[in-house]
Amino acid sequence: MGCDRNCGLIAGAVIGAVLAVFGGILMPVGDMLIEKTIKREVVLEEGTTAFKNWVKTGTTVYRQFWIFDVQNPDDVAKNSSKIKVKQRGPYTYRVRYLAKENITQDPEDHTVSFVQPNGAIFEPSLSVGTEDDNFTVLNLAVAAAPHIYQNSFVQSVLNSLIKKSKSSMFQTRSLKELLWGYQDPFLSLVPYPIKTTVGVFYPYNNTVDGVYKVFNGKDNISKVAIIESYKGKRNLSYWPSYCDMINGTDAASFPPFVEKSRTLRFFSSDICRSIYAVFGSEIDLKGIPVYRFVLPANAFASPFQNPDNHCFCTEKVISNNCTSYGVLDIGKCKEGKPVYISLPHFLHASPDVSEPIEGLHPNEDEHRTYLDVEPITGFTLQFAKRLQVNILVKPARKIEALKNLKRPYIVPILWLNETGTIGDEKAEMFKAQVTGKIKLLGMVEMALLGIGVVMFVAFMISYCACKSKNGK
Repeated sequence: MGCDRNCGLIAGAVIGAVLAVFGGILMPVGDMLIEKTIKREVVLEEGTTAFKNWVKTGTTVYRQFWIFDVQNPDDVAKNSSKIKVKQRGPYTYRVRYLAKENITQDPEDHTVSFVQPNGAIFEPSLSVGTEDDNFTVLNLAVAAAPHIYQNSFVQSVLNSLIKKSKSSMFQTRSLKELLWGYQDPFLSLVPYPIKTTVGVFYPYNNTVDGVYKVFNGKDNISKVAIIESYKGKRNLSYWPSYCDMINGTDAASFPPFVEKSRTLRFFSSDICRSIYAVFGSEIDLKGIPVYRFVLPANAFASPFQNPDNHCFCTEKVISNNCTSYGVLDIGKCKEGKPVYISLPHFLHASPDVSEPIEGLHPNEDEHRTYLDVEPITGFTLQFAKRLQVNILVKPARKIEALKNLKRPYIVPILWLNETGTIGDEKAEMFKAQVTGKIKLLGMVEMALLGIGVVMFVAFMISYCACKSKNGK
């Protein structure tokens, strides 16, 4: 009986050891299977999970606008007072609901090219008013005229047309006109062919962004979705080649296996440049662990603080010899118009930028940009892109509407919040197909390892105890 019992204990210990070893072996094997599956499914080619969601996002994307309504236009125009603004919004549109078009795979260089159609549908139920709501805002054409045409004689001619059209420094426009375009009365009087339709986002509807060309990841998964080239309505040829405007993905996804130490770079044609985000925190998004990457203040820093921004300091006066921070001049890719971008309410901007404007209340939580990225797949499951559009207006002696100004202003026109969050149904599907399987495999690995170790230790203790008893 003693021998049989000893044999049973030894066999149990052996089984426990085998289970422990098997659990230990299964861990790297399981990791390899996961990695292989992820690498296969994130490639941008027909039949993969990534491709299906890449062609047409399954997430509803909204773009909210807040307009800065000027409260004291006459006082500013006559006395160069501080501009008092009051934000009104949100006015919400559904965007990015159209599928990519002209998708063409290139098997030689492992890229896929496409264009992204643009469209915006107003959502009354998510807005504080209608598209017919009126606002007092800077006159975009009048403000840009002396910036584009700096010759005194030309400015004198333009001044006569501005007066004839009864235009002034400020104007009243509806939301629809301001965003999507209106016939400007001053520009309509110019006696030679020019574009007479003006709007912050004109043209947008029924246009396309691209052609984009991105790596599909088939030969190198670390390059998947990274933009190889861009040719679109935003003429980036104005920028010097060394500025390296295109760097990263379009932010919808990133190469898989994202680490907290990685800097996520992405390109936005709206701001004519690449920008980046750094790890901020871990959060739980509908039961899915994600990494939140945030746009750092350094992204809008002065060239002295961040040399990457030297391309966006194009003059010395407005920028205080390139020491001002928080705004970037993107006029060179906006046909020379004096357009500056910033974070909403001049968040992280230097005091000299916001000093001439009253009514701004920067708030980190409400005004920062972030991306919530699932680290295994690299998919962005939630995001908030927040930007402010500003126009520079300067004193101009030859233009009566601007001659009383004693200083330049970077005038906030509006700020936007473009957001998207994975839907509940998609989240459940993602957990079932990705995170759920990974968790299950991890639980099996740990269970086998744990059970094996416990069995081995328990049977060895019993064996030693039994042997000691038999020896007595």
